[in-house]
Amino acid sequence: MKIGMIGLGIMGKPMAKNLLKAGYDLTVSSANRASGELVECGAKAATNAEIGETCDVVLTMLPNSPQVKAVMLGDDGVASHMKPGSTFIDMSSINPMASKELAEEVEKLGINMMDAPVSGGEPKAIDGTLSFMVGGKQEVFDQFKPMLEAMGSSVVRCGEVGAGNTTKLANQIIVACNIQALAEALTLAQKAGVDPNLVFDAIKGGLAGSTVMNAKAPMMIEGNDKPGFKVDLHIKDLNNALDCAHSVGAPMLMTSAVQEVLQWLHNHEGGQKDHSAIAQYYEHLADIEIGR
Repeated sequence: MKIGMIGLGIMGKPMAKNLLKAGYDLTVSSANRASGELVECGAKAATNAEIGETCDVVLTMLPNSPQVKAVMLGDDGVASHMKPGSTFIDMSSINPMASKELAEEVEKLGINMMDAPVSGGEPKAIDGTLSFMVGGKQEVFDQFKPMLEAMGSSVVRCGEVGAGNTTKLANQIIVACNIQALAEALTLAQKAGVDPNLVFDAIKGGLAGSTVMNAKAPMMIEGNDKPGFKVDLHIKDLNNALDCAHSVGAPMLMTSAVQEVLQWLHNHEGGQKDHSAIAQYYEHLADIEIGR
């Protein structure tokens, strides 16, 4: 099986490396500057058109739906070069309505599609323990599940095309709201004169404990905002969540609130910081530095 991959950023590059470690025949887009590093690891580099012509499955890991649509369906798009019976798997986090539109278009060309967004950020992309949330036909999922497992420790089919990204939006809502609650709680501790480190140690093993808390509390306390997942990307995801919710009539009160905090960070030169920088919004309001 020949795999093509387009999108080699913070997430895509380590995911590509894990495919190579698993022994897959991988071709990456030569338009990306990370392609040279991956060629050194054993990949081939080719144009997007060549990827479409030569690969059995094309993977994309791109910022949002406009980029995915442009790569796949734009002028000289990859889909126009793919063989009938080949498969397109979009691992980007986009609006599920856009996933369904993409599926309709590529299926006209005889191409199978799955949406398979991931959760886990850069650390889990590096160590190959991402969670994949997949939408698509059962038989296509069964065929490509082992390939996805080379990049992730959890690969779950959630339904037909679009279900993967709906699940990812649910994930992003929960993550963002957890980070905001954590920032608010640690701010309370700091203002009340209790060491946030001790609060974290005391509650992480209880009901409030979570993967989010374990990953983000130390960053907040250290003042470390190096991005594992950027504020601007989370804004994009929550915009997609709100758009989808408006179209189906789902109330999004907490999501709307945390989106305003993220937007404040974007407007104050925080868009490229880790989303744990939500704590900096609270530090600004409370005139403190958490843990310091």
